[in-house]
Amino acid sequence: MLAFIAGLVVFFGLHTLPMATGLKARVVSGLGQIPYRILYSVLSLAGLLLIIYGYRDAQAVSPVLYSPPYWMRHVVMLLMIPAFILLIAAYVQGRIKRAFKHPMLVAVKLWALSHLLIRGDLASVLLFGSFLVWAVVDRISLKRRTDGEPSVAIHVDESRPYMDAVIIVAGLALYLWFVFQGHAWLIGVPIS
Repeated sequence: MLAFIAGLVVFFGLHTLPMATGLKARVVSGLGQIPYRILYSVLSLAGLLLIIYGYRDAQAVSPVLYSPPYWMRHVVMLLMIPAFILLIAAYVQGRIKRAFKHPMLVAVKLWALSHLLIRGDLASVLLFGSFLVWAVVDRISLKRRTDGEPSVAIHVDESRPYMDAVIIVAGLALYLWFVFQGHAWLIGVPIS
């Protein structure tokens, strides 16, 4: 459980750095842009790996806080469809990105909330609850930041109106792959 908690602290500690007004700018000015990005990436990956491996160990000793009904799995499957579409929309300029402003944060919220609906053990509540709280707080902080909102789509290329269809098809394809193969391959838990 210690590695799991350490991973959460490292990962979310780094990801809350941009929320503190001026702190990120001071760290970047002290280290330099490239060293900051390298250090941020390496530490984020280390935190993520600690979360992944620590979560598996934590689940073995984690008490069950609540037992969701079996039918909740169907709700989760439905919630994950827009989560995958918004995940793709975060990286592709289109009307979807412009409408949601921060589609990655919405995708994280949907992912975390949906998993809280079906995972009632303490380790899962800590994991998915942390991601949900972080995404909500980050979205609120984005509205108040003075350093801009870098992930907001400012311009949509009207000569490429098909991009939203591409985003939806790619999101659905990724969703289907994840349902039938990806979740078992990446997470080790088949969806069936």
